[in-house]
Amino acid sequence: MIDMSFSTSSASSSSTAVSSPSSTATSWFSGIVRGRTNRSSSVKMTNNSSEHNAGPIKAKNQFRGVLFKYGPKPIQVAFKTGDYKQQVIFIGGLTDGFLATEYLEPLAIALDKEKWSLVQLLMSSSYTGYGTTSLKQDASELDQLVSYLINKEDSEGVVLLGHSTGCQDIVHYMRTNAACSRAVRAAILQAPVSDREYRATLPETASMIDLASTMIAEGRSSELMPKEADPSAPITAYRYHSLCAYMGDDDLFSSDLSDDQLRMRLGHMSNTPCQVIFSMADEYVPEYVDKKALVERLCRVMGGAEKVEIEHGNHSLSNRVQEAVQAIVDFVKRDGPKGWDDPWN
Repeated sequence: MIDMSFSTSSASSSSTAVSSPSSTATSWFSGIVRGRTNRSSSVKMTNNSSEHNAGPIKAKNQFRGVLFKYGPKPIQVAFKTGDYKQQVIFIGGLTDGFLATEYLEPLAIALDKEKWSLVQLLMSSSYTGYGTTSLKQDASELDQLVSYLINKEDSEGVVLLGHSTGCQDIVHYMRTNAACSRAVRAAILQAPVSDREYRATLPETASMIDLASTMIAEGRSSELMPKEADPSAPITAYRYHSLCAYMGDDDLFSSDLSDDQLRMRLGHMSNTPCQVIFSMADEYVPEYVDKKALVERLCRVMGGAEKVEIEHGNHSLSNRVQEAVQAIVDFVKRDGPKGWDDPWN
């Protein structure tokens, strides 16, 4: 259940009206993004003061906040708790959508106390859409969300928090050097694991990779694979190859990649403060992988990213919720944006 209050900006409204451009400082992104609209013409959805004081969580699996569209596609919807100028954007993994991990509830509470908003977004790849999309498309839609927060919410900067394949989205997005990516002050990779190494443990994978490679060579990369390739969702030859093949587009965190290969794929993250949270009992990491050695290598090629090893933690950290929240909040407070700080100066 999503508990929301809606109000439109008007003279008679009891909620805080949207300020006109003449009465507020312009966003630090003003003039960079074309087509910026007047904030006074937008619809404002806010919680009343009593709801805000009650915190972002009403009850188990019940969040208070604002549901909004950030892009033209029907799926491009996001949910924000707290009305603050700094946001942590949560990017889920394959099959994920809203409320994807158990640590999001206590994280929303902890961030609210620090005057940070938590934003959860839906993209074309959410739920069962991942098989017909790509990291490139995810990055484009993520950029639209960051642009929205800058231009509609006067964001002073964001921290990206990726879970599982959401870590790949962050790495790919930061490589694009999109204008809005300059608003990303820090990145957190929670469970950056190899889809390829996990899927290699499944009996059908080898033959399906051969089929995907053949289809791509024949110019049929956007056609769907047989159902046995991925029973969870329709998947194109391109996306299957990207996730499962050696050096596919999604192959960013595999333990058998050389340091040079990892650096080629992850080295640009050294320009952004990063934290890597690795679950030492992650069920999606094959037993033969030396997890301690892998996380050490990942952090090193990213220019010395902060390493957090969660002993006995599973993939989503549902059994180590408080440890996850503490690590995330400590990092956000230390390396996130510090108030009004124009990244273009």
